[in-house]
Amino acid sequence: ACTASFAWFLHLADSRAQAPAHVDGIVAFTGGPDRVETALHLLADGRADRLLLSGIGGGAELSELAHRAGVDPLTLAPRVTIDRTAATTKGNALATADWARRNDIHSLLVVTAAYHMPRALTELGRTLPGVTLHPLPVAPPEQSTDPPLRLMAEEYIKFLATATGLTTVLPEREPTLVRP
Repeated sequence: ACTASFAWFLHLADSRAQAPAHVDGIVAFTGGPDRVETALHLLADGRADRLLLSGIGGGAELSELAHRAGVDPLTLAPRVTIDRTAATTKGNALATADWARRNDIHSLLVVTAAYHMPRALTELGRTLPGVTLHPLPVAPPEQSTDPPLRLMAEEYIKFLATATGLTTVLPEREPTLVRP
């Protein structure tokens, strides 16, 4: 049963859904390469009205992030919110729920690593029950093939903790300074 459950998780993490042409908002859970750049490109391409970059650490500003992505920060700035409070996936979901309520978001494109998507969607589903979530997983260049089995096993354990509700009783940890 445990092997079948892990195999199901691997299939879930590898699922690719077609995202709609336009949604109310985009959220990028930072912590890995290409997430912020992908989200900024989606916003610049008109795929959503607003963007939340959740978990941005340090002093990274939109101008620097947009420059790295090759997009114009001036046209995007009024529609981008940078969250510096989230240090965990649960923290990302809580920050996203607050932002979504303040911005009347009913459909959301979720940008994070493919291996992280099942856990991100579970936390977001818990905090945003009335919002339609559309996953858009990214694969970092060094993992353009399959992620290492150890990474998937660690993520599976974290997913189980999230899916069983364990993360709802754990305290939030303090944010750390991480670069996007």
